[in-house]
Amino acid sequence: MACYTANWNPLGSVFYRKFDLYSMDWNLKEDLRDCLIAPGPYGGPIALLKNYSAKGKSSGLRPVLEIYTASGLPLSSIPWKSGQVVQLGWTVTEDLLCIQEDGSVLIYDLFCGFKRHFSMGNEVFQHHVVEARVFHTEYGTGVAILTKASRFTLTTNIDDLKLRRMPDIPGPPSCWAVLFQDRATMILFAFGKDLYLLDHTSCSLMEKFDDHNSSIQLSPKQMVWCTRPRSKQHAVVLMWDRLLMLVGNSTESIQFVLDEESYLIPELDGVRIFSRSTHEFLHEITGATEEIFKIASMAPGALLLEAQKEYEKASQKADEYLREIKDKGLLSEAVTQCIEAAGYEQEPEMQKSLLRAASFGKCFIDKFSPDGFVKMCSELRVLNAIRDYQIGIPLSYTQFRQLTIEVLLDRLVLRRLYSLAIKICDYLRLSEFQGVSRILAHWACYKVQQKDKSDEEIAKAINQKLGDTPGISYSEIAARAHACGRMELAIKLLEYEPRFGEQVPLLLKMKRSKLALSKAIESGDTDLVYTVVTYLKNELNRAEFFMTLQNQPVALSLYRQFCKHQELETLKDLYNQDDDHQELGNFYMRSSYTSEKRIEGRVSALQSAVDEYSKAKNEFACKATEDQIKLLRMQHRLEDELDKSYLDMSLHDTVYNLVMDGMFSKAEQFYKEFKIPDKRYWWLKISALAEREDWEEMEKFSKSKKSPIGYLPFVEMCMKQHNRYEAKKYVARVAPEQRVRSYILVGDLDQAAEAAIEHKNENEMILVQSKCTPTTDSVILEKINRAKTQILKK
Repeated sequence: MACYTANWNPLGSVFYRKFDLYSMDWNLKEDLRDCLIAPGPYGGPIALLKNYSAKGKSSGLRPVLEIYTASGLPLSSIPWKSGQVVQLGWTVTEDLLCIQEDGSVLIYDLFCGFKRHFSMGNEVFQHHVVEARVFHTEYGTGVAILTKASRFTLTTNIDDLKLRRMPDIPGPPSCWAVLFQDRATMILFAFGKDLYLLDHTSCSLMEKFDDHNSSIQLSPKQMVWCTRPRSKQHAVVLMWDRLLMLVGNSTESIQFVLDEESYLIPELDGVRIFSRSTHEFLHEITGATEEIFKIASMAPGALLLEAQKEYEKASQKADEYLREIKDKGLLSEAVTQCIEAAGYEQEPEMQKSLLRAASFGKCFIDKFSPDGFVKMCSELRVLNAIRDYQIGIPLSYTQFRQLTIEVLLDRLVLRRLYSLAIKICDYLRLSEFQGVSRILAHWACYKVQQKDKSDEEIAKAINQKLGDTPGISYSEIAARAHACGRMELAIKLLEYEPRFGEQVPLLLKMKRSKLALSKAIESGDTDLVYTVVTYLKNELNRAEFFMTLQNQPVALSLYRQFCKHQELETLKDLYNQDDDHQELGNFYMRSSYTSEKRIEGRVSALQSAVDEYSKAKNEFACKATEDQIKLLRMQHRLEDELDKSYLDMSLHDTVYNLVMDGMFSKAEQFYKEFKIPDKRYWWLKISALAEREDWEEMEKFSKSKKSPIGYLPFVEMCMKQHNRYEAKKYVARVAPEQRVRSYILVGDLDQAAEAAIEHKNENEMILVQSKCTPTTDSVILEKINRAKTQILKK
């Protein structure tokens, strides 16, 4: 126990310890003094920009940008060919930002692949950058710039660039830092002996919170916060050439001797310290760890750890320790302490020791949930795997819980550690969509960038690996292949994409419009077909467009439907190209009623329809359209003569309205001109005459010649207008077989009975009986009953 706590250093009521993470193996020939350095948080990579000219020698050599893992293994490097770099920094997604003196920011991936660039504005370009900071907010990654004019410019999210110039400050700051709190970004800076807080509206003087006399005359080379998880407060870590000091308050401090030039990286739960040969971690000892390992501790966790060790030695002391814990009722607390302390241990052997103690203790507890124990075992196994020297991601347990497993998998994917990422997914039993599918998709996108294999080999390898894995989008992989200039590979990959809606847009983007049209038609989705047809219409000249559609009947049919509502002239061109005279005739017919307003234009369109129907040998349509032309012209003349609207009425309505207007000769003219059937004309005329109650004209018309429809309609039309008197005039002229009905219509049931009896028609008698009432028509009923009896006797 005493040996284990030998590297613990007290600071007030808590302890700190500094332990080795890695022995760095990056083979730096010189120290870090002449390098721009950017270590990523959460055990991230380390970027170095070696500047040989800074030492005044080897000025012919270009600076070299190098990226290493946290264990010092090289990831990538490139000679720097751009401008003077002022600051390096990492985004939340582990992209490297290179901020240049002219205010431009270049973004690279982990393997020094250039992604994009942006500018911090014209003012920064004019005054040049003195210092810069990269910071992280809830919005994303931000950049703050200090220019030679002592002005600050910043953005809180480089992916949604909105530059903000901060208010003027008193003068050039000696040091400064960016703060982000309550969704607001502020800059804390020192000028002279004063401390100022700068926000987007003002610059205000700050009161001193505390001070500490380090007794060192030189200013520190670096100063960072060190979070204290237990007290929820901060300590400050200061670094000089060969000295590291941890300050808690005005009286508390710890000093560490440094063997060589070092660099500090603030983390969520401590500070990483790396140099040319070592990489260490300084952090506050957690409560569970302190309770178990402090000297002479009688905490439940400490007793349980001793009990387990004695149990392995087959010593009776194991029972004594265990009884002591159980008698106090603290066995559950002891197990929990051991599980918690295991999470904060770096060495696997100490983790195992604590977890064995926890496993030993929980065997003596009824109904103890194993979930916490199992989860800690799983997470520590993952952490130990990524902390391995070859992987080089020294995440602490606290950092891992904050980062989440999803982000950790993303970081493994970015390092192209696909195999490890998939093993972790399988081990943690993550869902396909959350784990393996996403990783395989990234692997496939990386695979298409390989130039040493043919398109056929890569497409086959990707399909064999991915198959029908849920959540995989072959279209996204094909899009990456297209972006890399591998057109044929992209097309081959799209053949594996089951969703046509994903295939077609990419094929259009790749200028493979004919293939896109075939796929859209195959899908049966009309909206998709319309999308491709619209694209083709905009991309091809008219002749090529029509020729392409000719080879695709489905697309042509859909386009015609579209043109009927949107582009009538294009529709006519399509019919002309196909020599489709029937449809051309229909087109001119519709055009006459939808497009043309003047009578001359309408007649002309109809005449064109007649010509096309004639070519199509459709005699009926031809004759009907000629009649329509004749009707339009006659209606137009009527309008001119009578100053009343007749245009676009049907022939029936035209004749009917002429009769209603008393234009009997005009109606007769239409009757003869259009050879309206006699029966139809007579019905039309008597209906109109009855409606206008022109009884004299109706009687005159009835006597003009023998009615082709008989005289019952005259009776019906009169009664429809409730004119019994006029109706009776026509009853006697009604045919005998309809006379009973006519008498009933005019209400003469006695005559109806007489006619029925005269005809000796039993059905007619029954009809008359149904119209009679016993109280008022008893005589008629008796008469009919006698007649029916006589008929039965015969």
